Amino acid sequence: MTNPDILITGATVAAEVTERGASGVADAQAIDLRISGGRIIERAAAGTLVAAEGERVIDATGLIAMTGLVDLHTHLREPGFEQSETVLTGSRAAAAGGFTTVFAMANTMPVQDTAGVVEQVQSLGDAAGYATVRPIGAVTEDLAGERLSEIGAMAQSRAAVRVFSDDGKCVHDSLLMRRALEYVKTFDGVVAQHAQDPRLTEGAQMNESALSSELGLKGWPAVAEESIIARDVLLAEHIGARLHICHLSTAGSVEVVRWAKARGVQVTAEVTPHHLILTDEKARSYDARYKVNPPLRSDKDVLALRAAVADGVIDIIATDHAPHPSESKECEWDAAAFGMVGLESALPIALLSLVNEGHVSWAELERLLSQKPAEIGRLEGHPTSLEAGQVADLVLVDPGASSVFSLEHLKGMSQNSPFLDMELPGRVAYTVRRGYLTLDDGELVAAADVAAAARNAEAAL
Repeated sequence: MTNPDILITGATVAAEVTERGASGVADAQAIDLRISGGRIIERAAAGTLVAAEGERVIDATGLIAMTGLVDLHTHLREPGFEQSETVLTGSRAAAAGGFTTVFAMANTMPVQDTAGVVEQVQSLGDAAGYATVRPIGAVTEDLAGERLSEIGAMAQSRAAVRVFSDDGKCVHDSLLMRRALEYVKTFDGVVAQHAQDPRLTEGAQMNESALSSELGLKGWPAVAEESIIARDVLLAEHIGARLHICHLSTAGSVEVVRWAKARGVQVTAEVTPHHLILTDEKARSYDARYKVNPPLRSDKDVLALRAAVADGVIDIIATDHAPHPSESKECEWDAAAFGMVGLESALPIALLSLVNEGHVSWAELERLLSQKPAEIGRLEGHPTSLEAGQVADLVLVDPGASSVFSLEHLKGMSQNSPFLDMELPGRVAYTVRRGYLTLDDGELVAAADVAAAARNAEAAL
């Protein structure tokens, strides 16, 4: 049995909304799309295509169509930490947020440092079917920072790994970082660095400032991030390799990356949604939902990050989705785990902090959340547009909707969201992966149906 064809009518194309801010949507082009066999097979002006017998029709009037979102920085926790998340539950959260692909970080147990483990994670994603799961390989064995992992074997495996990171830990040894950059250059891979000098952040609990002193929490200096980025862009320049900076969080880091790009260094950088809107003032509550690595920074840093997204110094938005069981967060600040979940809230927070504030257009938002992360991750088959012939990975968003973000919005296993009880704009209405629905009018499609559709799509494509 093949997956049913889908006809989407009257959708506004995000790529056509080039005016920055929330305005301009009403004047953008509206289209009809016909999907069959996992691809877009027809595109026409709105009201042109006529439904065929047995075709699922989605009235997308007032909705914005984007290519499927891609998260270059997700923690799915499986294998080893299934009490926090699994590949299945994490990819369900991804589908609810409009993501059709997630890159799964390596800090699992066992660590994703061999071909066997990365292939296992990819297979779990393939079986679940809610999102394409691309494993990220560890840079060093067991994330220990002592010896390089099986980088070549992971690159040549069925998982075809192209992104390597010890995220959660910094590759602090300069020689190891150099060797890793040299290695990935041979197959156009990239090292994604968690920029944190471990000596400067021993015992650190929040952003270093007058506020950290006032609250009695050990400070986390901005220079601990900026110094690692400065070293690594120089190494990348020397070698001619690709470097990606994870969860950039300070105004100083922006300037280092700006300088490196001006020199022609092959460096890209990401920012998380939470660093675009939350500040270290949240630590006053001692609510561990706001404890994250790197820490929430100052108002000045938040404004600098938004400006850097607007002018292209920061290339992408990545969630750093980091689920934890309740006991790891419902405790004293010092004892609590670092991290926040973010897949379901990423698009609304981007709308609130960037689009509605006039920093980016919908077209630019699509590049930040879809096109550029796919490019950095060398994601083959990701649609570059919503034209006929492209793989049908797409999301339909209601830009006029708003809701109070609640536990009902969270579709993974953990509840450590910093955005609970906030009024957030936008609603992800439909997510389509490889031509089949994973999210249908805001509701997740049943797991068994998604898994069967994924098998059919694999055969068709």
